Amino acid sequence: MTSQGILTGKTALVTGASRGIGKAIAIALGEVGAEVVVNYSNSQAQAEEVVSTIQKMNSKAYAIQANIAEESSVNKLIEEVIKRSEKIDILINNAGITKDGLLMRMKLDQWQDVLNLNLTGAFLATRAVARTMIKRKQGRIINITSVVGLMGNGGQGNYSASKAGLIGLTKSSAKEFASRGITVNAVAPGFIDTDMTKDLQAEQILSAIPLGYFGKPEHVAGAVRFLASDPAAEYITGQTLQVDGGMVMC
Repeated sequence: MTSQGILTGKTALVTGASRGIGKAIAIALGEVGAEVVVNYSNSQAQAEEVVSTIQKMNSKAYAIQANIAEESSVNKLIEEVIKRSEKIDILINNAGITKDGLLMRMKLDQWQDVLNLNLTGAFLATRAVARTMIKRKQGRIINITSVVGLMGNGGQGNYSASKAGLIGLTKSSAKEFASRGITVNAVAPGFIDTDMTKDLQAEQILSAIPLGYFGKPEHVAGAVRFLASDPAAEYITGQTLQVDGGMVMC
């Protein structure tokens, strides 16, 4: 099979897929034949643009709104995908937010909102999808974490904690699901050129990146596409693949 169709016949759900890294992941999976479910929270027009882009590549795609931080919303999302596509082969837990601030000044809702979406949301989606994957004894779950989950970052205690927790969730769920034919891995982007990083002090950050430039969403999407593919990544589970230009070497 050529790389153009390595995911033909697979259904992939990408949370937070209307823009940025999620958009790039959705398109990358569609490029190799996957039917892509584009989840969004508020940006319906942007989500439909992603759907249109994938459909122009002769792959199937549709958008569904859901708040990944809410249990009932996540369960309805999964039920709707199963109803329309009959199965979910690949789950990409990408939805996330930042609400930066120094710990001494951080309000509880700043902390909780980030943890609720970035970490609890991934748990809710994983739990809901795992049930159907276990029945079929196959599946790929890929969590989008961050290098700040490995190294920490001043002013991002909430975000760093959520992403570190996501790495722990990846490892634990990988051990639980391995015997059922389900792999669980994480991708940890470094500083990627998106709306989330547009206000950062570029010069200071670039000095810490050996390759000397910010990554692109497509770089992250390529790593996700690899981890979602069989047989290339079928023997990889519980791992965190860093896409960071060499910023964190451990």
